[in-house]
Amino acid sequence: MAIGGAGIISVISNVAPADMAGLIDAFVAGDMVRARALHHKMSELIETLFIEVNPIPVKAALALMGKIEYEYRLPLCKMAEANFEKLKKVMVNYGLI
Repeated sequence: MAIGGAGIISVISNVAPADMAGLIDAFVAGDMVRARALHHKMSELIETLFIEVNPIPVKAALALMGKIEYEYRLPLCKMAEANFEKLKKVMVNYGLI
């Protein structure tokens, strides 16, 4: 939005909706300090949600949060164990689980 976009398409909104909504609200209100702070807070989680092909990591994140079952239909599959553990660690550090 800072470079001319009219909105967002957001994977993290499924996992941390309040923070993403807060970022957008802050931006629209002209509070760049708060918008920037929320962006930096979410950056590692956003990067980790793209460690594998979307939507695999976001489904794993929602499963870790107890929102859905950790199961997939083909052609999707579960995350590689090392990536799943990285996602879990980032989510713990973020305070989501």
